[in-house]
Amino acid sequence: MESDIQEIKVVCFRLGGDTFAIDIMRVREIIKPQKLAGLPGAPSFLEGVINLRGTVIPVVDLRKRFEIEGRRGDGEGRLLITMIRRQPLGLMVDSVTEVASIPVRDLRPPPSVVRIAGYRYLIGVCLVKDGMLLLVNPDTLLNDDESGELLDLGVSAKED
Repeated sequence: MESDIQEIKVVCFRLGGDTFAIDIMRVREIIKPQKLAGLPGAPSFLEGVINLRGTVIPVVDLRKRFEIEGRRGDGEGRLLITMIRRQPLGLMVDSVTEVASIPVRDLRPPPSVVRIAGYRYLIGVCLVKDGMLLLVNPDTLLNDDESGELLDLGVSAKED
């Protein structure tokens, strides 16, 4: 029997000189950066929290999480609002470039020999016309301890 899924739709975004993508089904919305409230004692990659329509959402700077050097371009930054482990989470990226369809047959596992920054956060890679697209696994962005810390900070999603 043939696989039902032939391609996946992804939101493509830039971090430094690299293009990353995340499954569009994991992205609730894309917004401009908002005023952040800091969190004393939070991990360095956690920029703070925002209030989005009455929901407190922690914001992770993916540049810091992936250990990518350099500065973010002014004015183009975006927040991808996603759900990770039943918690809303904002992912700060340099820019959102497009929504694309990737044939599943073109996905390759991430390189295990090459220790690129953030390799452990990837589902796979896909060669595209102008380079490589790195597909992010949002479930690996926070480990159990970090998820627990967010719960301790009182910024977890409201229970249903």
